[in-house]
Amino acid sequence: MIKISREIKDFFAILIQTKKIEIEANLETMKEKVEQNSEKLKDTEINKESLEKNEKAKAKTSAEKSDEKKAEEKSDEPETAEKESNEEAKAESEEKKLKQQLSALNDKYLRLTAEFDNYRKRTLKEKIDMTKTAGEDLLMSILPVVDNFERGIKSIDEAKEIDAVKEGMNLIYKNFKEFLNQKGVKEIEAMHKEFDTDVHEAVTKIPAPSKKLKGKIVDVIEKGYFLHNKVIRFAKVVIGE
Repeated sequence: MIKISREIKDFFAILIQTKKIEIEANLETMKEKVEQNSEKLKDTEINKESLEKNEKAKAKTSAEKSDEKKAEEKSDEPETAEKESNEEAKAESEEKKLKQQLSALNDKYLRLTAEFDNYRKRTLKEKIDMTKTAGEDLLMSILPVVDNFERGIKSIDEAKEIDAVKEGMNLIYKNFKEFLNQKGVKEIEAMHKEFDTDVHEAVTKIPAPSKKLKGKIVDVIEKGYFLHNKVIRFAKVVIGE
């Protein structure tokens, strides 16, 4: 019994010793963890303080900048007001200048419109007058020829010799031809000429009187005329074949 009791006592002693060692180890571990947590807490507090300091510094810097900006704006207010005043005065001056230019342009436009309207009316009147009196110069020039014809007709009744009548008629015809030449009217040559479609109009064809006249004009039915090199009437002719 005594032997067993000692063994039990030794067992419990060993068990207690083992538990003690475990407890001491656990205490040591817990102590290390506490120290680590303390370090972390300390670091956290340090970081918190640092952050607070930074925030305060930033707030202070921001406040200082805000104050500086307000001070600058306050100091720039007179300059800004003066600048705005100058700009307004300049804008008013430009507006006044533009209004003057617009007024001048409107006045010029009204004058030009009135001048054009007067020019249009004057031109229209001149055109109407020109249409009415377009042949005035021509008629004035032909009146002397009419006078000669009247004299010739009057002399026919009183004439006793036919030769005198013929001479008078030839003079009138010559006078009239000169009048036409003065106005730019010229006879188109046709008789015994080569047929030219630009100035001649063929009425018919007949046998040529001679070999030389084959393909040429052998008779003129109606004379043709130029007016300043422009054909105003084609010569109606007969062509030999």
